[in-house]
Amino acid sequence: MGIVRVSCELGGKEYSIETGRFAKLADGAVMVQYGETMVLVTACASPDIRPDVDFLPLTVEYREKSSAAGKIPGSFFRREGRPTEKEILSARLIDRPLRPMFPEGWRADTQIVATVFSADDKNEPNSLGMVGASAALLLSDIPFEGPVSEVHVGRINGKFIVNPTYQELEVSDMEITVAGTDDSIVMVEGMAKEISEDEFIAALEFAHENIRILNALQRELLEKAGGGKRPHRPLQTIPCPEELEQFIRERVQNPLYQMIHTPSSKEQRSQFRKTLLDETILAVQQYILDREDLAELPIIQITTKVVGDIEYELMRKMILEEGRRLDGRSLTDIRPISCEVGLLPRTHGSALFTRGETQSLTTVTLGTKQDEQIVDGLLPTYERRYMLHYNFPPYSTGEVGRMTGVSRREIGHGNLAERALQPLIPSEEEFPYTIRIVSDILESNGSSSMATVCAASLACMDAGVPIKKQVAGIAMGLITEGDKVAILSDILGDEDHLGDMDFKVAGTADGITACQMDIKIKGLSLDIVRRALEQAREGRMHILQVMNECIDKPRPELSRYAPRLTTIKIPVDAIGTIIGPGGATIREITRQTNTEITIEEDGTVVIAAVNQENAQMAIDWIKGLTREPELGEVYHAKVKEVREGLGAIVEFLPKKQGLLHISQIAHERVHSVLDYVKPGDIIEVKLIEIQPDGKYRLSRKALLPPPENTTDGDRPRRESPVHPRRISSTSPPSHRSSHRSGRR
Repeated sequence: MGIVRVSCELGGKEYSIETGRFAKLADGAVMVQYGETMVLVTACASPDIRPDVDFLPLTVEYREKSSAAGKIPGSFFRREGRPTEKEILSARLIDRPLRPMFPEGWRADTQIVATVFSADDKNEPNSLGMVGASAALLLSDIPFEGPVSEVHVGRINGKFIVNPTYQELEVSDMEITVAGTDDSIVMVEGMAKEISEDEFIAALEFAHENIRILNALQRELLEKAGGGKRPHRPLQTIPCPEELEQFIRERVQNPLYQMIHTPSSKEQRSQFRKTLLDETILAVQQYILDREDLAELPIIQITTKVVGDIEYELMRKMILEEGRRLDGRSLTDIRPISCEVGLLPRTHGSALFTRGETQSLTTVTLGTKQDEQIVDGLLPTYERRYMLHYNFPPYSTGEVGRMTGVSRREIGHGNLAERALQPLIPSEEEFPYTIRIVSDILESNGSSSMATVCAASLACMDAGVPIKKQVAGIAMGLITEGDKVAILSDILGDEDHLGDMDFKVAGTADGITACQMDIKIKGLSLDIVRRALEQAREGRMHILQVMNECIDKPRPELSRYAPRLTTIKIPVDAIGTIIGPGGATIREITRQTNTEITIEEDGTVVIAAVNQENAQMAIDWIKGLTREPELGEVYHAKVKEVREGLGAIVEFLPKKQGLLHISQIAHERVHSVLDYVKPGDIIEVKLIEIQPDGKYRLSRKALLPPPENTTDGDRPRRESPVHPRRISSTSPPSHRSSHRSGRR
């Protein structure tokens, strides 16, 4: 096969897919280009079917080469390391639309690798990776029921934009990623600024129009490349004799029916299911003891599959025909909710949100500019001042597991919750703190990411973060059989596992802020999505009401353990003075006042302190460094040099020196300047003259009380050489107090 290239116009730019030039030993390989962004995507599958697994062994890797943007990695080794958070999230956006498109029974290890080899500063490459993955699978002999395509949707001034640029996203009121086939939607993920359900549906319809264009482009590539002529590899099927299946059904049908129709907890159902399966496997092994024709069958796999299929059928039938669910709820009921705030005294904000058997303990920590996260990727390096991290320890499901690095699932769930609150997070001008939210899932039985959204919103208000309203999230499920459709509110873990959809919707009382939809069937009509959104809105309103009863507005005061930030402005040309040679001055200020100080290029100075006293000391110090001399102003000046017969040279402002003439030291005649001041002394002086040549004259005498009236023959009483107006010989009064060393 030679080089084959197809292209179309999408959003006013050329979108092309090419095969036959790169990675020809892969089962399928394409180069996708949009603008000057190019992504190579390969698909490979192991030649061997894995008989030991009952799931699709698919892995997706997405990598961004720094060289693609003309950059050298900033790491110590100057090469790409483990996947970044952005790369992991992009891999998930490729993985999730692909999974429903593989036929049941495909059990060979399958790997998709998407590599960004060229990246402009306009076009996001991850959706190109998803389209490329679908095209590469179509060209291979891997069984795949595509094509499926993915686009990003933005909206500016009410007009939808397909695959908006980075610059357009900055002013867009939504950023939604949609994947689908010609007939249906298979994945949705994104965020928005409190849009309505109708606006959300309109965005999906717009996305679907462009998805069909890219699906047609993939078919054109397949036709020109001749990929449709390659036979697909066989699927793995586990034969189960009819009589054996009937034996298993007769044994487990009634017990499973009773379990499903008896409201119970997740733990009770799990224990019952395990006991029943173990007993059934023993019974099947006894049943085939004398049957040579059944002796070679994988009994454990067959029994597990048949029991699982029966439970799947019974649960779905109960929901569709009776409108009842595993825990006894109706289709629209929300599990009992409890909210608590302020549980952890030393955190800056905390909340415990419990919904049924799902529980999130979430904390908020407020930091300074120096706590911002530096993000280095294909785009120019930037800082993040708002972060949400999600942890899912094994004990949350009553299990034992290894606790190593953060999993892809934890990164994905945390990102979804982070985006749900992002439209409500105050700007840096309004609230100049770095905000870190951490959600620890203590119990999990359905939609822990949406519990995180609720707990994070509560914790922000507890911390005094000025978010204007609460944000809540809910997970919706779906059961379909033919024309029968049941939409479930607030799904359980079992309903997610045995159902057809997991649709998470987060938002405020005024609109949607984030969403994520995964489909296990081939796709979903927009009519069902519309119904699910309306049901989700009703559930969200119920949850918001419970949350607002706990706390409905941010606390007026921050935690006493949170840093206090004070912002002042200094002239830009004074920044160097504050920093000092090699940073010596600013280090001295922070050490002496026990503060953290950040200076922006525009002269904005942010001072973080544990109390107002330390903050004020730093403010006074900085203002002193940037003050301009003013006639009549009183200063604490340091004696730099004494000149007998002339007076003293004093520094009354940083790098500002003037003459304290001998006649201005005291009211009486001064015979020796050293009797009154010595080098290093800190004295109060008044600026009495600014000469045309920029020299300054100061007076100590002007601040002293005039001498008492004297009688004839009396001589004026001479002052003590150590006058009360001499303050110290070490440091300014505002700095001389003893402080703990080190920064906050």
